[in-house]
Amino acid sequence: MREKIDAIYQSESRQVLATLIRLLGDFDVAEEALHDAFRVALEQWPRDGLPANPRSWLVSAGRFKAIDGLRRQARFDVLEDADTLADPASEPGDTDDEGLEDDRLRLIFTCCHPALSPDAQVALTLREVCGLATEEIARAFLTPTPTLAQRIVRAKTKIRDALIPYQVPSPSELPQRLDSVLRVIYLVFNEGYSASSGDALTRHDLSEEAIRLGHLLVELLPEPEAQGLLALMLLHESRRAARTTADGELILLDDQDRSLWDKERIVEGSALVQRALGSRRFGPYALQAAIAGLHANASHAAATDWPQIVALYEVLLRIEASPVIELNRAVAVAMRDGPLAGLELIDAILQNGDLTDYHLAHAARADLFRRLGRTDEAVAAYEQALALTRQEPERRFLARRLREIRLE
Repeated sequence: MREKIDAIYQSESRQVLATLIRLLGDFDVAEEALHDAFRVALEQWPRDGLPANPRSWLVSAGRFKAIDGLRRQARFDVLEDADTLADPASEPGDTDDEGLEDDRLRLIFTCCHPALSPDAQVALTLREVCGLATEEIARAFLTPTPTLAQRIVRAKTKIRDALIPYQVPSPSELPQRLDSVLRVIYLVFNEGYSASSGDALTRHDLSEEAIRLGHLLVELLPEPEAQGLLALMLLHESRRAARTTADGELILLDDQDRSLWDKERIVEGSALVQRALGSRRFGPYALQAAIAGLHANASHAAATDWPQIVALYEVLLRIEASPVIELNRAVAVAMRDGPLAGLELIDAILQNGDLTDYHLAHAARADLFRRLGRTDEAVAAYEQALALTRQEPERRFLARRLREIRLE
């Protein structure tokens, strides 16, 4: 039973928290209520069995515990309408799921409110909507953990003190709020698609949640960039089954078994790309999705349309220049024009001081040295990439490449 409860915590806790925030009106009270609900579940479920609807049961249990706790602390006035929410004497589990599915979308718009700084928006959403540990978020931001923790605390305080509403914005407000929400959803997806650290390459729960949020957002606001982001996530996620071996070892794109790719997601993602590009109001997400679509629809690695990919990266750089996009273009140029052409571009990026601590830049450089037969330089670059890598599957892959090239 403990394993079942742990699995429910992993799959349901963020949705339960989002609903409790809506019902209780306070992040900290809701978080305490969430933990109280699971404590009660650990006591009752082994004895009584799993409820028919665990999420609803947990919402009710957490809400009742919070109301009782606030009454005991003589602070029940914080929940002015608490008596209209439920009878605290009721048994947990009598809450239906109507309206609960959209609570995380409400929560993400609240966390991305313009009253919060961009960094706070991202940090708070990753913490509250996705359940990432503060330490994980700090690593992603290259920020000390105490600094990141204070950022989250200040964001919660701002939401409470500024009376930021827990709701999806009105249609007139939605467009201006969209960019930050898209950015946050994509960061959530990236953490799931390629975990920032740890033993596993991916975190399936996060990437699937990001895709779910992407679907909801497209239904709510079918703007080209929302469609483009959803397409990008679907096309990347379509390759999940082929990205690792049975024992979790990394498989590069060119070596993947393409018969394992999820054709339904490729079809859905490709259709969204066409819709977004056809609007002529597309942006960086739609362009990245178009690049992913060229990879996904190539029957084999040698059939990849590298000239078109390079052209798309050049358009992307004109509207959203960044060193990472420059790096990706350099890799594409290497595939189109040969490794030396790509190596010159990567060296220029590194000489500018960009991506010095980005392990993938050094890994790409190492691979180009390997293809050129420059073994000593390849070894040095692989060692540099390995020193910067925090994810175990990537570390094992780079270590394996190092052993192979030293034996050549």
